[in-house]
Amino acid sequence: MTETATTPTVRSPAEPTAALGGAGLFTVLLAAALPLIDFFIVNVALPTMGKDLHASEAVLELVVAGYGVAYAVLLVLGGRLGDLFGRRRLFLGGMAAFGLTSLACGLAPSAWTLVAARIAQGAASAAMLPQVLATIQATTTGARRAKAMSMYGATAGLSMVVGQILGGVLVAANIAGTGWRSVFLVNVPVVVVGLVLAARRVPDTRSPHPEPVDGPGTVLLAASLLTLLLPLTEGRAAGWPLWTWLALAAFPFVAGAFYAVERRADRLGRTPLVPPSLLALASLRRGLVMIVPFSIGFSGFMFVIAVALQRGEGLGPVAAGMALAPMAAVFFVVSLCGPRLVARYGTRVVTAGGIVQFAGVALITLAAWRSWPHLGLLDLMPGAALAGGGQALQLPILFRIILSEVPAARAGVGSGVMVTTQQSSLALGVATLGTLFLALIPGLGMRDALVTTLLVQAAGVILTAGLSLRLPRTIV
Repeated sequence: MTETATTPTVRSPAEPTAALGGAGLFTVLLAAALPLIDFFIVNVALPTMGKDLHASEAVLELVVAGYGVAYAVLLVLGGRLGDLFGRRRLFLGGMAAFGLTSLACGLAPSAWTLVAARIAQGAASAAMLPQVLATIQATTTGARRAKAMSMYGATAGLSMVVGQILGGVLVAANIAGTGWRSVFLVNVPVVVVGLVLAARRVPDTRSPHPEPVDGPGTVLLAASLLTLLLPLTEGRAAGWPLWTWLALAAFPFVAGAFYAVERRADRLGRTPLVPPSLLALASLRRGLVMIVPFSIGFSGFMFVIAVALQRGEGLGPVAAGMALAPMAAVFFVVSLCGPRLVARYGTRVVTAGGIVQFAGVALITLAAWRSWPHLGLLDLMPGAALAGGGQALQLPILFRIILSEVPAARAGVGSGVMVTTQQSSLALGVATLGTLFLALIPGLGMRDALVTTLLVQAAGVILTAGLSLRLPRTIV
């Protein structure tokens, strides 16, 4: 691609795009792991952060929510900007910003400085992550794309579990006296390596017909997500002040206005931020619907189990994190088998995964009910292993299904929509299941609150298994 002083020259649809090699795929998958690791890495570090920074529970909630909300709000815009200005350019800029904001988090002198740095870190993630999927879509085809998408899904799922484990290990290791700060500082050398690799190994792509940014749609999407996510994540810790109820009441109206504006823009031949025509793709629409309860249950479980093991069982951060090691190990192994299983059995593998995950959650619930307050790692191991295997048969395959029919020219938009849905649902999981768990503790006690919350999650797993029956039987 070349540029003149007046008119940008874009690659024509027929012009071949450089293939994504093994080193390039490793680099983009590394970038895909970082934002998800950082969403979960703070779960087991929050108690230490609170003591060191003298932060209230409401401010600590913002350390989690500020990152998640900024990330979710800006993801679709990040995908559109990558289509418009070049995906490698946004990828490199987003990764560099992620490294700098991670450094700012690690050096934060106060709780509110940490909150501001986390918001900026979420914005950096939103610039970087959509380019990962868009690059894979634009530079791979056929079996190679299927393998790359499966590896992306496996990386995403594994990162969410490993993030919590890594957080516990780093806090306990207290490297050079950094304590909780190491959970952010560890990103800096990883980002430096990633930038060097990306500059050399990640091909530059962009949409052959880049679409301009949809200003009204961007503002209304951001307002929709903010009016939903911010009050739900902050409401309990802040005591449910009036603004939280006003924001929730405004959400359906703002969301309705967003849909109306996007539909009108699409009808007039303009370029909406989230084209309704994209949602007409059955594989994308049905996959997105299934991602919501799956991600809510996943993130809610991770948050609740971290709190229960540390506050209720009195485990340290390492033990609390390592309780999920069987889930991570089995997820990794089973996810490698996903492409072969899908080739043979189609998307019914996802339904089977829901059944296996339900069995795992049921075993964890039974262990908590029987063994509390002496719930050990051996008690959790069978259920965690089964749950991890079931999740591995769902998440990587869902990602493939959702993007299977998205045109390459709209790869950035499609990936942005998918990751926004996932990230918003992850934030909702912490807000809803986490709030339910913490609200039940005073009346029911830690054990019954945990069991009740796990039963709610199990109901969500049943819902995802039922929704999977509507997925296309095969993947394009």
